[in-house]
Amino acid sequence: MKSIYLTVLFFLVTVSSFAQNYPSRSNVLWVTEPNHQDWLYQIGEEASVTISLYEYGIPVHDKTVSYQIGPEMMPADQEGEIVLKKGKAKLSLGTSSIPGFRDCWFTVVLNGEIYKHHVKVGFEPEKLEPFTQFPEDFISFWETAKKEAAKCPMVVEKTFVPEYSNDKLDCYLVKIQAFEKGQQVYGYLTIPKKTGTFPVVFAPPGAGIKPMNPLKHLFYAESGVIRFDMEIHGIRPDLDADAYKEISNSFGNGDNSYLVNGLNNRDNYYMKKVYLSCVRALDFLTTLPEWDGKNLIAQGGSQGGALALITTGLDDRITACAANHPALSDMAGYKGNRAGGYPHLNRFNDMLTPEKIKTLQYYDVVNFSKLIEVPVFMTWGYNDNTCPPTTSYIVYNVLKSEKEALITPINEHWVSEKTRRVILKWIKSKLK
Repeated sequence: MKSIYLTVLFFLVTVSSFAQNYPSRSNVLWVTEPNHQDWLYQIGEEASVTISLYEYGIPVHDKTVSYQIGPEMMPADQEGEIVLKKGKAKLSLGTSSIPGFRDCWFTVVLNGEIYKHHVKVGFEPEKLEPFTQFPEDFISFWETAKKEAAKCPMVVEKTFVPEYSNDKLDCYLVKIQAFEKGQQVYGYLTIPKKTGTFPVVFAPPGAGIKPMNPLKHLFYAESGVIRFDMEIHGIRPDLDADAYKEISNSFGNGDNSYLVNGLNNRDNYYMKKVYLSCVRALDFLTTLPEWDGKNLIAQGGSQGGALALITTGLDDRITACAANHPALSDMAGYKGNRAGGYPHLNRFNDMLTPEKIKTLQYYDVVNFSKLIEVPVFMTWGYNDNTCPPTTSYIVYNVLKSEKEALITPINEHWVSEKTRRVILKWIKSKLK
């Protein structure tokens, strides 16, 4: 088994080992530099960080900065104040006796405005293990579910979309009947406008109920790769933003989120139809006359990264998988007194009961990842509080197939345009 682990990738710009928070057109810049270049430490080793603060590009002198330090996504165990001397200060972040991350939050008041920043460092995260258990009937549960869902006839409607098409690609809005009669999902299919057959990338969406379009990833089809950007709720993705906002307000948030709908029972959980609809999307994609008949890749970020890994574990037609900061990973981890995965069910009332934790075992990325046998590429950042690095490491650690990791410590819940291109380059490197 080939396992390539790229331990660090810093800025894709000139300053490589700094964390910074510099919103567009902000007057204030934070720079935080851990004393280990890769931001990683041994258990029991003390970590520290040097803090610099600039306003209008000028170092801020003799200013008091408040801080809170604690285990990732957990209550702080250390807090205080530190004074910037000559624009800088050094602060100990303490250590950890177990694998995981520590997070330090900084707050400063400048000219009456509050500015915040945070930075995380890791302690032997390659040793992190999942809290989530693997049910004995996990495989049989999903094999039975797939057989039942396969009985639903596949009905497809495909409509040409000129506004997303150009001289290099054609775009279609596709409606697919999935899971059961009367249920459907949508997606934008982009196909290279040239003779031949091509690899297919299946791309499930990030979390939420919101409009979508394929513009951000048209470069896939422009470079010779068919791509299907999928919608999972059965709502036309071309509705206007106001309509989507009303729909989302109805069943898309907090205790009313689709991600908790039916969590009391593994057969009634909302995500069951989502996972099986992803398999149905593969049924459709493998019928395309433009498909090369060999390469079917799953790719996505956040919830999309989760669904890419889940679908890869569910369906052996997938030949490779690329996922960034996957959600839905070790979701019950909070019961182990450490960070758990999005949607952070610990924040809602009665969402991590023993019964619901049992349901989550059948839907958690961790357990699907244990079944993957094809190459996987993952990328994640340390400063991500939406999909914490603890959970990305746990997923990566359980993978037994060929795998690569591009770790970008600075990143919060985003990937750069450069990294998007790196992902496509990796996908092309795995084509048969």
